[in-house]
Amino acid sequence: MKVNRLRHLYVEELKDLYSAESQLVKALPKMAKASTSEALYAGFEGHLEQTKEHVARLEKIFKALGESPNGAEDPAPEELDAGLISAAQRVEHYEIAGYGCVSTYAKILGEDQAVSLLRQTLEEEKETDKKLTQLAGQINIEAANSEESDAGSKSGKAAKTKAARA
Repeated sequence: MKVNRLRHLYVEELKDLYSAESQLVKALPKMAKASTSEALYAGFEGHLEQTKEHVARLEKIFKALGESPNGAEDPAPEELDAGLISAAQRVEHYEIAGYGCVSTYAKILGEDQAVSLLRQTLEEEKETDKKLTQLAGQINIEAANSEESDAGSKSGKAAKTKAARA
């Protein structure tokens, strides 16, 4: 049976998001309870309600797909460039959030040289994310059109590309 590789990746990444959102539903009440700021407490409580809605939306998507939200496999993103871009963008978004926070801390602390360096890095991370988004446009379309008998096997094109690099 032929399986669209992008659809397989799509379902596996949805499962990953479902797992993350479900874990957040459990963690947010603890985070709210641990906070000392009323505004932060209210923020966590509001985000909890929003996250529950995220879980419900994902469940709706899984139902429409006829898939279970549980049991995420390793989607083997190295076998599909679309998966590689997704993984890279997750890292970039993590770095963007991290550099944004520490540059704000440095500014508050009067660490002007660090602010400059951190913001330079932040801008580079944002630029990398933009480039990945541009690449994803074409690569995701190519992935959607690739089918194989076995969703886990590497395509001939990918194998040839890797061989050419070696």
